[in-house]
Amino acid sequence: MLPNTGKLAGCTVFITGASRGIGKAIALKAAKDGANIVIAAKTTQSHPKLPGTIYTAAEEIEAAGGKALPCIVDVRDEQQINNAVEKAVEKFGGIDILVNNASAISLTNTLETPTKRVDLMMNVNTRGTYLTSKACIPFLKKSKIAHILNLSPPLNLNPVWFKQHCGKWQSDGMVCLVDLL
Repeated sequence: MLPNTGKLAGCTVFITGASRGIGKAIALKAAKDGANIVIAAKTTQSHPKLPGTIYTAAEEIEAAGGKALPCIVDVRDEQQINNAVEKAVEKFGGIDILVNNASAISLTNTLETPTKRVDLMMNVNTRGTYLTSKACIPFLKKSKIAHILNLSPPLNLNPVWFKQHCGKWQSDGMVCLVDLL
């Protein structure tokens, strides 16, 4: 585990998909460093196979030393994103770091994957990253430590994984188009 440096004390970190998994782990680490965490995720009720909600994550974040703002956000919904960004700025005064973590995957090969599932992956992985970045950038521009972190797996050209990686790598490519300064 990385040591707590306090460098994030008072900073606001907006994290999509932060109710569990990697997003929650990032949130907890930042909380231990004193950050304000916006939990932008859609999980409001625990699932038997995937425990954790935005509310249980908020409790853990606050227990770790951070301040939490749980926001119900489906990253495919621009209005939900905009509402969460507005609430974050209202509560914490701005946004310093955006972590685009939310993702959708399919563990099937190309011929077994319904187009509807591919649409979901593209909408969450690419469109969601774009919409969330677009909403946060005006506030990131005001921060002295502005960062956007897009999470994606290592590129794997194996046809079994290619469709998922296409969407995540599209979102990574968008970073090259972002003019923050």
